[in-house]
Amino acid sequence: MIHIFFLVDKPDSGALRQRIRPEHKAYLAAVANRIAFAGLLVTDDGHTMHGSLLAIDFESRDAAHAWLADEPFTRAGPADVLQIAVWRHVFDWLQAVVGRFSIKKEGYNCTLGYCQYL
Repeated sequence: MIHIFFLVDKPDSGALRQRIRPEHKAYLAAVANRIAFAGLLVTDDGHTMHGSLLAIDFESRDAAHAWLADEPFTRAGPADVLQIAVWRHVFDWLQAVVGRFSIKKEGYNCTLGYCQYL
């Protein structure tokens, strides 16, 4: 089951987030084959990070909670967990738009509708 993790940073934790981010990315890489999607929550300026939205496949809610307990952002303190929920896929908008347009934005690598921030 895919579990959605909605994490929002505590106030004034931007420096801590930046310092822990490499450890967070390495922790995500260990479950990369189970990630449905993952990304940053940003402020209205489109750049300032203030949280994460993660969708990762786990066998159970207990396994999802165990993984989250060791996740660097939640363990070290910049992020508050607002919600963990099971998600069921209904519509894939990326599949629907592939072929209609291509995403071209500096700093992104997009292939077949999948985009990765470089």
